[in-house]
Amino acid sequence: MGCFECCIKCLGGVPYASLVATILCFSGVALFCGCGHVALTGTVAILETHFSKVTSDHAMLTDIIQLMQYVIYGIASFFFLYGIILLAEGFYTTSAVKELHSEFKTTICGRCISGMFVFLTYILGIAWLGVFGFSAVPVFLFYNMWSTCATIKSPMANLTDIDSICVDVRQYGIIPWNATPGKACGSTLGDICNTNEFYLSYHLYIVACAGAGATVIALIHFLMILSANWAYLKDASQMHAYQDIKMKEERELQDITSRSKECLNSYT
Repeated sequence: MGCFECCIKCLGGVPYASLVATILCFSGVALFCGCGHVALTGTVAILETHFSKVTSDHAMLTDIIQLMQYVIYGIASFFFLYGIILLAEGFYTTSAVKELHSEFKTTICGRCISGMFVFLTYILGIAWLGVFGFSAVPVFLFYNMWSTCATIKSPMANLTDIDSICVDVRQYGIIPWNATPGKACGSTLGDICNTNEFYLSYHLYIVACAGAGATVIALIHFLMILSANWAYLKDASQMHAYQDIKMKEERELQDITSRSKECLNSYT
């Protein structure tokens, strides 16, 4: 076999569907974890600078955000390992299907592992749907704040007192009602929207939400691949069982035929 034929054979055993799903999963998780971590840090800076200048008022929120950042580290590490495992499982099942008519045999343990991955990926997909919905909440809050700033800058704002246009983050439950100042109005609000922390955090939350959506799509893709691979392994197992039975019957038939010939020769 030449080098070209060897390369073609190797490329034929690559699980391209699993490879695409793995790349999409890694990209989505990286966007969600990286952008989400930086956006949370920027959110704390905005709250401490403009909405809650007393440390005790936002101490619990700061602890929760730090905990979420540690959770992000764990999510990134887990999905890096899980994606590699699913890609390896894709290589395994592709080899099983490609060598269906050879001496390769699937085991019960291999089929059980594939079924376990189907169940686990289904659970993770449901969990990431919740993460995707949760990641849309800060996008909604920042969008409301950005649209309020756009209202202040619009010509219609000259008809009213811009100091009466405010954003009160206390109504969202982010900080307690006794936090000071708790809200920003008029030109102060406009200055906040022009800061780098707000601009960067807002767009990073959008990218993080998109990354969570990409991860959901990747997990759905993985779920379809794993379900198909499990079915292929089951069919391969049944085919090998049929071939074993067929080979045994052919051997028995050959033995009976040979014994019959021997008996006939001895008689004659």
